Amino acid sequence: MSSVLRVALVAGEASGDILGSGLMRAIKVRHPQVEFIGVGGPLMEAEGMVSYFPMERLSVMGLVEVLGRLRELLAKRKALIQTLIDQKPDVFIGIDAPDFTLNIELQLRRAGIKTVHYVSPSVWAWRQKRVLKIREGCDLMLTLLPFEARFYEEKGVPVKFVGHPLADTIPLHADRAAARAELGLGDGPVVALMPGSRGGEVGRLGSLFFEAAERLRAVCPEVRFVLPCASPQRRVQIEQLLQGRDLPVLLLDGRSHVALAACDAVLIASGTATLEALLYKRPMVVAYRMAPLTFWILKRLVKSPYVSLPNLLAQRLLVPELLQDDATADALVQQLLPLLDDGLVQTEGFDEIHRTLRRDASNQAAEAVLNLIGHSPSL
Repeated sequence: MSSVLRVALVAGEASGDILGSGLMRAIKVRHPQVEFIGVGGPLMEAEGMVSYFPMERLSVMGLVEVLGRLRELLAKRKALIQTLIDQKPDVFIGIDAPDFTLNIELQLRRAGIKTVHYVSPSVWAWRQKRVLKIREGCDLMLTLLPFEARFYEEKGVPVKFVGHPLADTIPLHADRAAARAELGLGDGPVVALMPGSRGGEVGRLGSLFFEAAERLRAVCPEVRFVLPCASPQRRVQIEQLLQGRDLPVLLLDGRSHVALAACDAVLIASGTATLEALLYKRPMVVAYRMAPLTFWILKRLVKSPYVSLPNLLAQRLLVPELLQDDATADALVQQLLPLLDDGLVQTEGFDEIHRTLRRDASNQAAEAVLNLIGHSPSL
């Protein structure tokens, strides 16, 4: 076996780029003679990856958008599989983006290349049959959450729970006073509004959240709001939704972590941000709305009783979830008000979950990958 290790990775979006770069760094510490190939973003390129094409070409959300680019995506995947088979890496790691990477893993494993999938798709919640494809195409599944690992163990898929990188980076105790000082917020109740990072989410939840904020202010006049905008496009969209409303909302460009550290409670769209709110130990009310037909279909397909990560992690109803028609301004305020008086009723279990997830994910993942291919040097 040559002393130079060749590791292939494919990431499809910014979150995968963060995970991939952390994993690459941890592999380099253990095995400095390593070459990285595949597809990644700027962070992975900074760690030494030569990306075959820009990662942005894979960042497609939504069914209609995917259909519009399907031919290009399929052609890229076919060419990538052939290139990787020719390059014979010691291991291939597909990072998230399951609709793109699981098929690559299947083809490469059949060609005798070891394969790893990093970040489980939501197979435990819906389309459970995908686990059969994963079992056939994947030598090792690395999960960020413990309940995912239990699911794969039951299905006979080799798995390792590595913890969640967000739990490593977010401190166990966030300094609320320092965050408020940074944002120029004094005393008094502050609610973070987080209506999602995608245009469709903000379109469906933005006005609802602002309406709830107005009603909350009617009963609690001293409350202020902070809203981290996920991108310049979202900021423009949010500014338009705010027009004509008399609301004290501090808009931030990004900086969601400062907003979470500064606030007393969060009104939040279901998604990864709910995990961030949990890690900051902030009480929250989770809301979500989607296209009626999509909701109708998912309601019949989804096996899980919960949608938000705090409840999935606790395996019980820890935070309120108001979905679709249940997500009204009055209902949101009703759930939010008590949290401003005493958020501890909800957040008591958050610290334990944080500690469970805080496992030094990048190093755990690197160790597991190198063990798989018999390359794990003793540090």
